[in-house]
Amino acid sequence: MSASERTPIDRALANEMLAAAIAEARAGRTTGGIPIGAALFTREGTLLGRGHNRRVQDDDPSTHAETAAFKDAGRRRDYPDCIMVSTLSPCWYCCGLIRQFGIGAVIVGEARNFVGAHEWVADLGVEVIELDDPECIELLGAFIAEHPEVWHEDIGL
Repeated sequence: MSASERTPIDRALANEMLAAAIAEARAGRTTGGIPIGAALFTREGTLLGRGHNRRVQDDDPSTHAETAAFKDAGRRRDYPDCIMVSTLSPCWYCCGLIRQFGIGAVIVGEARNFVGAHEWVADLGVEVIELDDPECIELLGAFIAEHPEVWHEDIGL
């Protein structure tokens, strides 16, 4: 089934899915890392995998929240029917993963603290929902204010 043939994601379901990513972002913050969380779901709302940015904790610049959730989900044959949910607009690296595996939809918690490449995958036919969630905005915004050196190290600003 092509992206244009799928039923659009219900906003209430999108907010429920975002709750799992927010819980991961909080877990990342509690363990000394950057508070960005992600989760991979089926279109019906079944949680497949979840994770948070562990760049600081693991001293590994490749462990973004989306890659952690993707790895946690394990191998799949149905990526076009999956939804990547992230508390923050996915960066180019993570959108490359979405593109590479053909993940069919992305739910973005917020794109105020950082605008990644979600518009690029939308232009490629991926369904993208921006929720502009106040909790996501505050969680990362507070971290950036407290630890600008850590934030800028990853983003390269």
